[in-house]
Amino acid sequence: MKKTLDENLKKHYIKKHNLMDIFDERLLTGSQLFSFDKGDFIIKAGNYLEYYYIFVGGKIKVLNILENGRALLLKFYEEMDIIGDLEILKKSKPQCNVIAVESSFLIGIPRDNILRYGFDNKNFMEFTIISLTNKLESTSNNSSYNLLYPLINRLSSYINEHSSEDNTIEFTSSFQEISEFLGTSYKHLNRTLKEMETLNIIKRNGKKIIILDKPKLKSLSKNIYR
Repeated sequence: MKKTLDENLKKHYIKKHNLMDIFDERLLTGSQLFSFDKGDFIIKAGNYLEYYYIFVGGKIKVLNILENGRALLLKFYEEMDIIGDLEILKKSKPQCNVIAVESSFLIGIPRDNILRYGFDNKNFMEFTIISLTNKLESTSNNSSYNLLYPLINRLSSYINEHSSEDNTIEFTSSFQEISEFLGTSYKHLNRTLKEMETLNIIKRNGKKIIILDKPKLKSLSKNIYR
């Protein structure tokens, strides 16, 4: 994680997402633009947050840490999703890891600003309530997806969200870790990858996956984890 000192870039994201309509000047005073490289931890479970983060560019994923230490993929965040709203309001530690899938930017508002000025800002409170409501819906839906959707749908969504512009993926995690993220076994994951190869949707080359049929992959993903 690194702070981006380019104030013009921060102003660009504030203007792009109309943040002044939600966060007044008091809230944004002392805010920082943070940049994260692919694979960087944005949040680690168990660590108190110093900032309320607004996701403004890139792609990030959220993993639930289970009691046995394994991680389960919950969702991929979209721009203007929030990190730290529940934790800061409850003054609790996060229970999930948040990781950058690609180079990503987040604006961090100091937690003291939120606690001091947030509660009397109607627009901020409405925005935060909507954010929390969306997270509750998303968590409920994704739990259902993990239980009810076949692995080929969940895996297609995982591959689709991790793919680069040239329709390839170079995995840094082992396939064993990926199977745990998706709540399945390594053998089941391997069988499903072979099935997708047979259907000419993907081609494997070690840890690299080449997408051969992007429309079919998107159709199978059904926007799971979104």
